[in-house]
Amino acid sequence: MNDMGKVPDNVSLLHALDSIGENIIIADKNYSISWMNSHAVQLFSVVAPLYGFSDVKQMIGVNMGKFHKDPSHQKKIMDELTGHHKARINILNRFVTDIVITPIKNENEEIDGYVVMLMDVTTKDEEEKRKDKLINTLSVPIIKIWEKTIAVPLIGEFDIDRANRLITNVVTESSSQHIEFALIDLSGIVEYDNVIGSHIQTLIDTLKLIGTQCIIVGISPKLAMSIMALESNIPTFASAHTGLQYIINEQTKRKSI
Repeated sequence: MNDMGKVPDNVSLLHALDSIGENIIIADKNYSISWMNSHAVQLFSVVAPLYGFSDVKQMIGVNMGKFHKDPSHQKKIMDELTGHHKARINILNRFVTDIVITPIKNENEEIDGYVVMLMDVTTKDEEEKRKDKLINTLSVPIIKIWEKTIAVPLIGEFDIDRANRLITNVVTESSSQHIEFALIDLSGIVEYDNVIGSHIQTLIDTLKLIGTQCIIVGISPKLAMSIMALESNIPTFASAHTGLQYIINEQTKRKSI
């Protein structure tokens, strides 16, 4: 052990574990539940009936394998465990949580038991909503690159749902942050067609209504042949660097007036 100092005589280690704010279980070396803190009791009061227990107290002494869909796999992991084991688990398709299992070793480096910590517990529905929000954010990245300026790199293929998210997110961000310029980067577009052009034109027109000017960058020679459908007065550049230079010059002009 590499611990340091001495726990004050008036401090109970079990009370300390109860004060951490996470769901903590202590299991013996045979993987049976010996103790759980008050946070875990609160959680498993809801979970216990799902496993056929009428009371959470009945879970004390139960082997942890009962709660695993494949007890033999769980036992194999525990038998081979020497350090921390971390995993994302699904509890009967109702709850999702991060689990951390840590062996408790004695002075001879022999395992006497295990500390099991369940963190960031959420319901399955909440987890799905969180995933959807993350996917939504990643599918339409918005990056602030300069004073009152954002960059929106468009990557991959676009369908109507993604296009609607693009317009909604960019307009919301531009309005709330008083954005003057939106640099739309088309260099990552797989294939540019009239449908994509129509979505981009809608974005340009909508941003114009709130006072944000669009700059189109990432124009390859092939893309230039297809992009003629956009308004001719929209500034377009081959690279994001050139587009940003244009924006800086425009902002300088406005400040000097």
